[in-house]
Formats: sequence, structure tokens, C-alpha cells
Amino acid sequence: MSAAITVDHVTKRYRLYHERNQSVKAAIMRGRRARYDEFLALDDVSFEIREGIAFGLIGENGSGKSTMLKCMARILRTDAGSITTRGKLSALLELGAGFHPELSGRENVYLNGAILGLSRREIDQRFDAIVDFSGIEQFIDAPVKNYSSGMYVRLGFAVAINVDPEILLIDEVLAVGDQEFQNKCTDKIASMRREGRTIVVVSHALPSVRALCDEVALLEHGHLIRTGPAEDVIDHYLTEILSIDPAELGIPRRATGEIHLDGVEIIGADGRPRPEPTIGDAVTLRFHFTARERVVEPVFGMSFTSSDGVLVTGCNTMTSGIRMVVEPGPGHLDLEIPRLLVAPGRYHITGTVYDREHTTPIHEVGDLHAFHVAEGTLRTSGITSLGGTWRADA
Repeated sequence: MSAAITVDHVTKRYRLYHERNQSVKAAIMRGRRARYDEFLALDDVSFEIREGIAFGLIGENGSGKSTMLKCMARILRTDAGSITTRGKLSALLELGAGFHPELSGRENVYLNGAILGLSRREIDQRFDAIVDFSGIEQFIDAPVKNYSSGMYVRLGFAVAINVDPEILLIDEVLAVGDQEFQNKCTDKIASMRREGRTIVVVSHALPSVRALCDEVALLEHGHLIRTGPAEDVIDHYLTEILSIDPAELGIPRRATGEIHLDGVEIIGADGRPRPEPTIGDAVTLRFHFTARERVVEPVFGMSFTSSDGVLVTGCNTMTSGIRMVVEPGPGHLDLEIPRLLVAPGRYHITGTVYDREHTTPIHEVGDLHAFHVAEGTLRTSGITSLGGTWRADA
């Protein structure tokens, strides 16, 4: 697989001034240049990001993560070395970057789209999709100076992803949105990954980086400490540098990886795929997996979560009394649901595989599948339905 981004011996310096000459007159009167120290934000950093993966940049404040992202986006020039990118690039780096506060959201969509390389005709074609994803239709003609930070992020992210980039750069800003919008962004990022696009994320939310990213680079004081699989690098960062037990941050123990969960397929009562079931339908959740070696009595588990983060239900094969042996190669496991009694809306499925004692994780996926439940003849309020039938004596 070829590299989407190649970072080759990159160095970036900043000047930290002790005093500044605010004018030519001040410089003449002082008779010398303003004094400053040089700060190495990045010091001879090299790594590659493969096409089609999600890549994380982690490290403490001041480690050089955001500087590296800005160099990738060509916002900052490197002082030494080079960064090569392959494909159209879109970036969401700072809250409201590229927005003019006096212009309306509508005008800023066209302004930001033009900055990102879209023609007016292309923006016209994508405008409705941008506004729909942002969810701020009623405020689209208001000046963005009156927007909340969450509205800024919604609109900025909606524009960035609708440029159809091969490479998307995202700084910490997504943490500003509410839970529903964060779930929406996670779904979109997962969709872009499936399409073969490259995602680069800077974040302090290590559980999210672990769930989202394939590979991670750890920076410390401008130096590249380590790159590699997300789990390995994050565990090294927590245990070796911060001396923190990952469990303290809600990060599970490192998965052993004998079985890999590949995805979920929703199948209707007729045996055909039913990606958008209706409330009350009989469905089967087919969990596809690949085993790299023989595993005796693994415990498969799942949970249903609503789009606003509410746990609806969860179950596993151990409590159901299922005992099986998984042989190397692809396979699947079915969970049959006689009636899907959840309210219409969007839901997320978490998938897990543990060892036979249910103590050591083999594979865990925080957002294995997302789907929408449509309305049907069965009506309910709240998050679930009892599925009961009213009867009345004449």
C-alpha cells in the first residue's frame, strides 16, 4: 500500500520574543533588534501514513501535534525537511478557521468551499447536503459571530467532508460538539475509511483514538518517540511516559487478537439483507469475523446504544449458554431477534470477543455497526416498546 502522506526529516522553529519592536521608530530608538529564543516545535521528524487508514497524533500539550497537522495542511512552512501528500486534502484544524464572523452561515459555506477548492457550481450542488449534515438549517442565514462553538464545528466539519477529500485532517475541535453530533461524525469518518480515504486525527481523547485509529504516532517535545499500531503506541504512552494504568482512563487491556470482528449484517425474516429494519420486525444480526487461529469457547458479546449514547441492551454468548470452537478462517455468528422493539431512530452496535473466562479481550470494537430503525405500524414513545396489544371488553 502506497503512502498518502510522507513526512521526511521535518523541522519547525518558532521565535519566542522577550520584547518586540512594534515599529521602525522603536527599533531605531532601541538601537538593536528585539531579543528572542528559538523554540523547536518539531525536530527532525519522519514517518509515513499509508493510504486508506485512520492515523492518530498523540502527546502532551506542546509536543508538536497541531504544528505537524498545520504543516501537513500547508498552513505552516517547514524550516527543514518536506511533507508530500497524494490526493485532495481537506482540513478542520481550528474552531471557525476560514469563517468570516460578519458573514452568514450560508455565505461562509461558499467562502470556505472556495478556499478548499470548490467552484460555485460544485458548492451549489452540495449545499443542501452540507446544511443537512450540520443540522443548523434554521440558523444558516444568521451571522456566524452569533453561533455557539458547537454550531461552528458542525458547519466547519460539514463543509470539510463535502469537499470529497482523499485526505482529511482533524484537530481536537470535534470534542466541542454534542454527543449526537460526535456519533454522526464518527459514522462519517468510518464511512470515509471504508471508501479508502485517509484520516489524520489529533486528539487527547485516547479511548477515542484507540477505537478510531489504525496507527498512531507519539510526539514528545517535538521529537517522534514511536509509531505503530494504535493499541501498542497508546499503551506505551500511558505506561512508560505518563505512568498511568490504561484502566484508569476506561481503556481496556490490550486485545490478544486471535479473532477479528469484521462487521455486522442485518438480515430480515425472508433471509435477505435489511439494512434499515422497521420497528417490530423479526431480524437476525449476523456478526462476521475472521479467526487467525483455533480458539476454544470464545465469548462473543454485543450492545445496542442509541445515537445520544444511551445503552439500550446488551448480551453475550456466555449468559446464553453457547459453547463453541472457532477454527481459523472467516466465520459468522447469528443473533436472532423475534421482534425489534426499539423506537425509530439511529443505533450503534458494539462488538466484543473475550476468552472463555470472559476476562481477557480478544477484540473489541466500540462502533462496529450503525443503522437506522424506521417507523412502522407499531408505535411507541421512549426508547423501547413492550410490544403489547390493547384489548377492551365491549
